[in-house]
Amino acid sequence: MLIVKKFGGTSVADKERIFNVARRIEEDYKKGNEIVVVLSAMGKQTDILIQMAKDINPNASKREMDMLLTTGEQVSVALMAMALDALGIPAVSLNAFQVAMHTTSVYSNARIKRIDTDRIRNELQNRRVVLVTGFQGVNKFDDYTTLGRGGSDTTAVALAAALHADKCEIYTDVDGVYTADPRMVKTARKLNEITYDEMLELASLGAGVLHNRSVEMAKKYGVQLVVRSSINKTEGTVVKEVVNMEKMLVSGVAADKNTARIAVVGLEDQPGVAFKLFNHLARHNINVDIILQSVGRDGTKDISFTVKEDDLDEAVATIERHRQGSLKCQKVDVEKGVAKVSIVGAGMMSNTGVAAKMFEALYDVGVNIKMISTSEIRVTVLIDEAHVEKAMNAVHEKFLLSQM
Repeated sequence: MLIVKKFGGTSVADKERIFNVARRIEEDYKKGNEIVVVLSAMGKQTDILIQMAKDINPNASKREMDMLLTTGEQVSVALMAMALDALGIPAVSLNAFQVAMHTTSVYSNARIKRIDTDRIRNELQNRRVVLVTGFQGVNKFDDYTTLGRGGSDTTAVALAAALHADKCEIYTDVDGVYTADPRMVKTARKLNEITYDEMLELASLGAGVLHNRSVEMAKKYGVQLVVRSSINKTEGTVVKEVVNMEKMLVSGVAADKNTARIAVVGLEDQPGVAFKLFNHLARHNINVDIILQSVGRDGTKDISFTVKEDDLDEAVATIERHRQGSLKCQKVDVEKGVAKVSIVGAGMMSNTGVAAKMFEALYDVGVNIKMISTSEIRVTVLIDEAHVEKAMNAVHEKFLLSQM
């Protein structure tokens, strides 16, 4: 059996945890399995490198940031190879160049285009455990690129797809996917299984268990994911196309504090204005989520939308550059200190009144809603960040506790 395993940064944070992971790998190896392991940087190493860069140059180019940040994973795979060797398990560490992992050229947020699997297959045939750097690739200029925070999940799924692996196991410091963040909602419980679509929504809306693009890729290529704990050996959560359990109305509640609201005020009430606005943002790879357009009045209209707080400065600068030109708007307002709270569940498709029930839960605890966005399996509201924990607990109690 060919198994791809991914271990996050906390799983390899120090010597003790590295050997804990090495022993987990050893168990599967000795059962005769072929093992490919994807590792993140140790502990908070990526954050440390980012801070070092800011101390040197707060406006460092994304290319040089990628050059710096890819060193973290190289340390992890080399140390893990040494740990396995100490246990008598043959292993080899490979970086993105050595694999090779071909990506687009967008520094800091590249996408995987294809993977050359010959080197990995040769090493597996020689009964070596193959350790691959997560989160990174190589573009057409032979430069390192990174896939965005959490990108090691995507590396693992891409390898599983390219190698036609039998399993892709994602190991984290939690033992599966929960109905809500257990650090914020004490009554949250672990799910035995969840659909790709539900997991994709949760991952996109702030549930930090899986990188959203990894779920997207798993669904596309039919890679069955298992989210498991690197600390204990309990059964995790299976992410797959169809789940066997009778569908709950709501599968999970998620929150995303990395959010800011932008209001573009006084746009001309003419066809094509929204296209111009969002096209400018798209050209700078800025993703927009909740969008609200006011009813036109006096020949003008306002458009409000949310972006990741990390993208806020660039988004505002982009709009300001075109404010007097193609956009012809009066002003740009910004609101920080906001967060998105969402409910996700395939059961919503066949049930009415879900949104009203969520709004009632928020009303009961005095939480005001600023913006609303819905899809077939999701309802998202924008609220003050200070009320996130109160809102999540109220919504979780309203939906999930009644289903348990």
